[in-house]
Amino acid sequence: MASTRVKIVLLVACIVVVFLIVGIFALGFLSKSAGGGKIGVIEVEGTITDMRDAMEDVVKFKEDDSIRGIVLRINSPGGAVGPTQEIFQEIKKLKAARKKVYVSMGSVCASGGYYIASLGDRIYASPSTITGSIGVIMQQTVVEDLMKKIGVQENTIKSGLLKDTGSPFRKMTDEERAYLQNIIDSIYEQFVKDVAEGRKMPIEKVKQLADGRIYTGLQAKEAKLIDAIGTYYDAVDDMQKALGLRGKPALVHGKRPFSLLKWLISSTMQDLIFKNFAQPVSFLYKP
Repeated sequence: MASTRVKIVLLVACIVVVFLIVGIFALGFLSKSAGGGKIGVIEVEGTITDMRDAMEDVVKFKEDDSIRGIVLRINSPGGAVGPTQEIFQEIKKLKAARKKVYVSMGSVCASGGYYIASLGDRIYASPSTITGSIGVIMQQTVVEDLMKKIGVQENTIKSGLLKDTGSPFRKMTDEERAYLQNIIDSIYEQFVKDVAEGRKMPIEKVKQLADGRIYTGLQAKEAKLIDAIGTYYDAVDDMQKALGLRGKPALVHGKRPFSLLKWLISSTMQDLIFKNFAQPVSFLYKP
């Protein structure tokens, strides 16, 4: 009789343990698939000069299975070519990992800002958001005549004919202008190709829109450069529905290491430094 009772107790205990294990797995699955999911938020703010922080966020969210999708908040007139294309490529990898990317535009999301945004599965903007400005720009200030007036002379020793192309101390030759125009045209073709790929539009259609002009949010929607007129929270809500998250999703913002230098230097000063000393070729909207 005692042994029978022990067997019954052990059997009941085993059944309870099995139900507990099944329940834990079921709760974990439901929390992942039906609610309590996480949405990552990555912000691109100001003139684009260095995207390392944002790229670290992209890589981190790509490798985090609890992050179901990403909302990319962009408030930028664009900037340097290299960093723009770098984060563009990292976002492509993020999408290849089967994570949705929705874009929310701020007051300005133009040129390089739009370059990055074009990868979004859905793009949201306000009616008066300034966007577009699809193109490449290089500008040069020539001080040759000014230096002659003040009696200052500049000497250049170079290894090749084109080594000092773009020098502010002399006027550009026709050969140099053609050389630089060829570079601008090449980068422009890359811009158009990537926008066409991101927006799933024919290249010729993109070229019709890509003459450097800006668009309001309403105009951009009509031109199919964006998908919807809406706010940041509209993008979050729509992503929640698309992912099937029943509970309120946790928004995980990319963490930024504190930098005393970044804190001391205002964004205005960073823009000034970029304008005068950064890469001469840029995806930048300049009103």
